[in-house]
Amino acid sequence: MTLTRRDVVQLAALVTGGTLVTTLLRMNRPIGVNVSGVPSADAVRSDRSSPLRNNPAADLSLIVFTDYRCPACRAAHPAMERAVAKDGRVRIIYKDWPIFGPLSERAAQVAIASDLQHIYPLVHDRLMTERANDDDALRAAVEGASGDWNRLQADLARDRSRIAAQLARNSWQAFTLGLGGTPGYLIGPILVRGALNEREFRRAFREAREQG
Repeated sequence: MTLTRRDVVQLAALVTGGTLVTTLLRMNRPIGVNVSGVPSADAVRSDRSSPLRNNPAADLSLIVFTDYRCPACRAAHPAMERAVAKDGRVRIIYKDWPIFGPLSERAAQVAIASDLQHIYPLVHDRLMTERANDDDALRAAVEGASGDWNRLQADLARDRSRIAAQLARNSWQAFTLGLGGTPGYLIGPILVRGALNEREFRRAFREAREQG
């Protein structure tokens, strides 16, 4: 069958219209679930054991459950960073949740140990945007954040039990929140399952403040 010019124009209009409807539905769908008053969510928000990037101007906390080898986490990370930077009033609390195997667990251990040198946010960013699949990559992330790799190894050996307990706590908290995998975000009272783009993060910040 040969399509006429009119047929092509009508088909293009239908495709464009369908794309527009899909985009509008995505923009208007709920970002997450309000878990205000849910004991498990309250417990996560009150936990002070995790590394964080503080912000004296913050009026909203963004709690992130991530794995350095999780493709969705890595894809969402730059969008999250841009949204946080543009907002200017968000603190980030990091919950390493290594569910992608031993390499993920090793990366999470190194990241948590780096907090003793007060470089966790920088190490986290590097592990989310660069390789995180062997000790050479982990060392590069630590040293790229101006950390001391040898000191970190000593801290890992000394604090192995504490770090293991932190990871177990993060895993338990993810379970109590009903997260099925990474990434997961607790943004004020809003629980989000899955990756977001920059626009969705900014919308989530706005809605969290409205509902908080």
